[in-house]
Amino acid sequence: MRESKAKPSGSATLTYDNKKYEFPVFSGTEGPNVVDIRKLYGDADIFTYDPGFTSTASCESDITFIDGDKGILLYRGYSIDQLAAHSNFLEVCYLLLHGELPNKKEAAAFDHSITMHTMVHDQMSTFYRGFRRDAHPMAIMCGVVGALSAFYHDSTDINDPRQREVASHRLIAKMPTIAAMAYKYAVGQPFVYPLNNLGYTENFMRMTFSVPAEEYKVNPVLAKALDTIFILHADHEQNASTSTVRLAGSSGANPFACIAAGIACLWGPAHGGANEAALKMLEEIGTVDRIPEYIKKAKDKNDNFRLSGFGHRVYKNYDPRAKAMQAQTHAVLNEVGHGDDPILKVAMELERIALSDEYFIEKKLYPNIDFYSGITLKALGFPTSMFTALFALARTVGWIAQWKEMIEDPHQKIGRPRQLYTGAAQRDYVPLTKR
Repeated sequence: MRESKAKPSGSATLTYDNKKYEFPVFSGTEGPNVVDIRKLYGDADIFTYDPGFTSTASCESDITFIDGDKGILLYRGYSIDQLAAHSNFLEVCYLLLHGELPNKKEAAAFDHSITMHTMVHDQMSTFYRGFRRDAHPMAIMCGVVGALSAFYHDSTDINDPRQREVASHRLIAKMPTIAAMAYKYAVGQPFVYPLNNLGYTENFMRMTFSVPAEEYKVNPVLAKALDTIFILHADHEQNASTSTVRLAGSSGANPFACIAAGIACLWGPAHGGANEAALKMLEEIGTVDRIPEYIKKAKDKNDNFRLSGFGHRVYKNYDPRAKAMQAQTHAVLNEVGHGDDPILKVAMELERIALSDEYFIEKKLYPNIDFYSGITLKALGFPTSMFTALFALARTVGWIAQWKEMIEDPHQKIGRPRQLYTGAAQRDYVPLTKR
């Protein structure tokens, strides 16, 4: 079990109904202090009201830190730009799960374990045939990931550390296979099995894009870009889907069910669908000559049009993930050649304007990661329906790390938010004949 690392930092006094109540204040490594209100209801008989939990710390965590005002994102203390530039996705997976970067021996053992779990049970292919060919990949992934608990009974006991580890490795390893199978099923091509001699991201690309009729060679430039996308999406603190995983896990649900719940939440357009929305906006603009028209619409307060892929709810500065993604986006476009694609031309011109126009700079409407990842995924050959599925693939390790941390936290209880009830007061039942 993990011990609390929070440090006492004074107290806060609440005056209510002519009585004073004192609550401890704690500080973490970074970020604002927190008021511990766990005894508020018992002592003062009142709740706090915080729709969306925007001012509420739901847990203590040492995995990821975000400073939206300064544009900082840290995984276990390491800045995201350094990890994106120098690390690889599996190494980041190890870091998120274990708290430290692996040495050579640990990295080799972890890579081997993940590789040995990339296959899925052969009967799972029948699940795919139960879906329509035009089913959204996220619908398929919700069902298939949830069904993993029906196949791997030896890793569903959440009280067994070894079973938790095996389940974690299985989910990280099998998610690329599951996502690639969803793509293959949609386009009517045969499933491609993983190869043990390929890296994590290279294996996924081969399972997605290769066909039995010819040999497939992984382009290292494209593989690096996709691996970077995975790193940048691996975790993002207590967002909606991560909180969903934690809430599901707090009931004692098995890890496969918890991750399926996270996938379902991520599917929401306000969460995981932002890069798809950004690409659809570019398609709506259509050509470079129409950009001024849409810039004008974006600046018009009376126009409902909003630029997708610019600005961020958390980051009030340049999204640090976007900085890391920008270089990979341009590398991919240079590699595949984007001269004939009008949508990518629109994206590049819109980026230029956003980084130089005083309106965008003043309002801090910088291109965010969804803007760059949408362009990059399109250039890599993925249909927009796969964008959120790739997000889920990358975020799986973050969900698992957060779930594991929650399970090992002795202070964690089953999630049970309270409410401000404004419905009818207690009343008597009226028989149908008297209504």
